[in-house]
Amino acid sequence: MDWKQIYSERLTTAAEAVKHIKSDSTVVLAHCVGEPPTLVKAIVENREQYRNLEIRHMVRLGELDFATPGYEKYFRINPWFASANSRAALAENRADFTPCFFHEVPRVIREGRSKCDAVVLQVSPPDAHGFCSLGTSVDYTRQAVTTAPLVIAQVNRKMPRTWGEGHVHISEFDHIVEADDDLYEIKPPVIGDVEKAIGEYCASLVEDGSTLQLGIGAIPDAVMLFLKNKKDLGIHSEMISDGTLALYKEGVITGSRKSENPGKMTVTFLMGTRKLYDFAHDNPAVEVKPVDYVNHPIVIARQYKMVSVNSAIQADIQGQINAEAMGLRQFSGVGGQVDFVRGAALSAEGKAIIAMPSVTVKKDGTMISKIVPFLDHGSPVTTSRCDADYIITEYGIAELKGRSLRERARNLIGVAHPDARDPLKEEFEKRFGERY
Repeated sequence: MDWKQIYSERLTTAAEAVKHIKSDSTVVLAHCVGEPPTLVKAIVENREQYRNLEIRHMVRLGELDFATPGYEKYFRINPWFASANSRAALAENRADFTPCFFHEVPRVIREGRSKCDAVVLQVSPPDAHGFCSLGTSVDYTRQAVTTAPLVIAQVNRKMPRTWGEGHVHISEFDHIVEADDDLYEIKPPVIGDVEKAIGEYCASLVEDGSTLQLGIGAIPDAVMLFLKNKKDLGIHSEMISDGTLALYKEGVITGSRKSENPGKMTVTFLMGTRKLYDFAHDNPAVEVKPVDYVNHPIVIARQYKMVSVNSAIQADIQGQINAEAMGLRQFSGVGGQVDFVRGAALSAEGKAIIAMPSVTVKKDGTMISKIVPFLDHGSPVTTSRCDADYIITEYGIAELKGRSLRERARNLIGVAHPDARDPLKEEFEKRFGERY
């Protein structure tokens, strides 16, 4: 059958499409910018037709209407990553949470360990051969499309067509809805003096020819400010944001020395502004591939001089890193941190960096040290002390690999905020029986 006929026969309204979703089933939302606003709105508006509908997702940028108080009989969210709009529901026990390494999400979907009865996503319009692009989000979305018995696609002319492995034929969609919603955008962050200091320390560890993994936010963008004199950098990262574009256009990022996918910026999703999405549109320099490839530690390890930069909520003086919770209160998730920390550790001349301000400043001006004697009660260890490599604050670089517990504690206290060092020194002297 001609793909245009398939398209025509399966084209419907959002309200009609979501009627095919059954109660007591599990719906997977496409990740991040790939989430389809029109379909999500239709599911929420048609909530009276559902009972016990489980919603699975990672990063969400839209409003989390599924977790609105009073909607418990219709929906229950169960994310692999807590976004800002899901934290209250998790804290109030109106939601579940499933910890999972990002690179393993496709596997748990494929093996049925995480149910996937339906997936809703948005894609680019089909090309001349009937193939749409997953655009900004291939990650676990590609596997969900393959696994789910019910696939509902929002065709959005504002979704870029990206190179890589995100092409899906129109025949894989059971129902098609046309809606040209604006894509979710993240504005570039404000970079302050603290972030600049951290960025400069991080950049000092990056050598010419390194391949980078950088996330989103003020610290990754600050790192890029200090890479302008480097040569032939590459990108192999779960995502890129707008901060990458300047280095690419200035010729700093070439990918010419990458061991895997030379000359390409390899990512699993995109999150930034329209400028980034337009840059990625039909651009063979940007390849968007599934997360079980991009984030797999073995794949990452194949990159020569792999440098990963991630952040954290706390680090104790052993080097244990909590990057996802405040005590028992889930704040985010493991995401790709451990994937890249371990991949970089296995890479020839690789480096894994955890970069964070030395303190969190509360609204009332109170400072809370991010380097602590002990992680808060109930906090998970995201990155183990054996995995920890470099921890950087605005006060310097603490090197941990190969260091004794005594040496680690000294190094970490040395990069803590000066006002937070006295209790850390007291713990050091109690623990190790000597003066700091």
